[in-house]
Amino acid sequence: MERQMKTGFATLIGRPNVGKSTLMNRLIGQKIAITSNKPQTTRNRIQTVYTSDEGQIVFLDTPGIHKAKNKLGDYMVNVASRTLKEVDVVLWLVEPSNFIGAGEKHIIGQLQRINVPVILVINKIDTVKREEVFSFIDTYRKEFDFAEIVPVSAKKGDNTEELISCIFKYLPYGPLFYDEDTITDQPQRQIVAELIREKALHALDEEIPHGIAVSIESMKFQKKIVEIQATIICEKESHKGIIIGKSGAMLKKIGSNARYEIEELLESRVNLQLWVKVKKDWRDSDFLLKNFGYNQNEEEL
Repeated sequence: MERQMKTGFATLIGRPNVGKSTLMNRLIGQKIAITSNKPQTTRNRIQTVYTSDEGQIVFLDTPGIHKAKNKLGDYMVNVASRTLKEVDVVLWLVEPSNFIGAGEKHIIGQLQRINVPVILVINKIDTVKREEVFSFIDTYRKEFDFAEIVPVSAKKGDNTEELISCIFKYLPYGPLFYDEDTITDQPQRQIVAELIREKALHALDEEIPHGIAVSIESMKFQKKIVEIQATIICEKESHKGIIIGKSGAMLKKIGSNARYEIEELLESRVNLQLWVKVKKDWRDSDFLLKNFGYNQNEEEL
């Protein structure tokens, strides 16, 4: 008799920069979502898959829930909010703190509108004393009726196996959604674009705001090498100069850092050519948002 497996959907939510993408990469065991010390780096709902002897968890890593400032912001908030209603379990990531601010209160309000078990994940416990964690748990327990509260360190991997076990508790029995060796439903081109964008965000540090996107112009698989041509889109002429850098040094650095990880992803040598273009106010253009893959006819809530 075939053993029944548990399979279902879990979403990671939380304010920008709490470590959602880092945690998902840790749970999957492979880098799929980009990480950066800048908030709101995740723009699309990235779907990744964890499969074990117990069953399969399909993770939806959503953009951070925040107050939108433009059409890209509206899209990101809609994606995050709609996802809450579509899953079997919600993971809410917070930083270790006794202070529950307006942003957290906003998320609690969203969670009270859904009928889905919520696991509170207190991330970054490696940055505080162990005895302090109990007071953080107590603070949050008074605010909402959580199915579970699990402290973890996404960065170091502490307690992540316990988190996986907790998620499986709330999933239904059923057939696997994906083959056992599937890790993500993201097209390779999109992952490559995100890796380039991540390296640009890292290299540029505070000099450029979120106003960059990456468009893959072509990706050709030759016998021994993958030829990739990509364009970094920015909003201002002044930003273009910073991205290119003196004698092209910054663009070279971004390309070199990205190429290393793309080669690991594609398991092939890569020739990466980068250009920079200015498209003013692309974050408020429906056409350009769709072109960059951020506006996929999301239903209004």
